[in-house]
Amino acid sequence: MVNGLIGRKLGMTQIFREDGAMVPVTVIQAGPCVVVQKKTAAKEGYDSVQLGLVEFVKPGRVNQPMAGHYVKAGVEPGRILREFKTKEGDETNVGQRFLVEDVFKPNDVVDVQAISIGRGWQGFVKRHHFGGGEGSHGSMFHRAPGSIGASSFPSRVWKGQRMAGQMGNAKVTIRNLQVLEIDGDDQLLILKGSIPGPKNAYVIVRHAKKVAKR
Repeated sequence: MVNGLIGRKLGMTQIFREDGAMVPVTVIQAGPCVVVQKKTAAKEGYDSVQLGLVEFVKPGRVNQPMAGHYVKAGVEPGRILREFKTKEGDETNVGQRFLVEDVFKPNDVVDVQAISIGRGWQGFVKRHHFGGGEGSHGSMFHRAPGSIGASSFPSRVWKGQRMAGQMGNAKVTIRNLQVLEIDGDDQLLILKGSIPGPKNAYVIVRHAKKVAKR
C-alpha cells in the first residue's frame, strides 16, 4: 500500500466549524494515481513504487523513452511521475490505481511537498528581511547588507552567508497538516492551512513521517 499520492493544488478557501470558527483550508485534487513501476530490494536495492498522475497528455509531448516506459507498464502516459517508498513484501502491482479515499481519511496528518512560487532575483531586505540602514542624512546605506566578512580573518566570505540571490522556486515541505475532509467523487483532499506553490501546481502528499504533538 502506498503512503501518498500526487495531486494538484486547486487553491485556498475557508470553511466554518459548528462553533462558528473560520478555518482556512487548501483544496488539492489528489489522484487518481496509477502504479507505473515497482522496485524491489533484490533488483534495485530498495522497495518503492513509481506513481503517475492520471491525466490527459498529448502523445506528442511524451518522448520515446518515456512512451516505452508507459507501454511496458500497460498504462496511459502522464505528465508527472514520483516514487513512494514501500515496505518489503508490499503487494502493490503495476497498473493498480489508487484513489484519494484509498490512501487518506479525515483527521489524518500529512506532509505536503511542492515547488514554491518563484520571486526572481531579490536583494537582502526582501529575501532575508534585513533592516537596512538609515533612510536620511546621506547615509548611502539604505538597503545595503553591511559587512560580509573580515579582511584579516577569515579573509573570505563564510559559506551560507545571507546575500542577494534567487528567491523562491525551491522545493518546500510543509509538515503535519490535518486532513479535514475528503470528497471521493471529485478526488478532493481538503487540508487545514496553506501549502507552497501557485494555483494548479503539482504537489506530493504523504502521511506524516513524524507527527507533532497537538
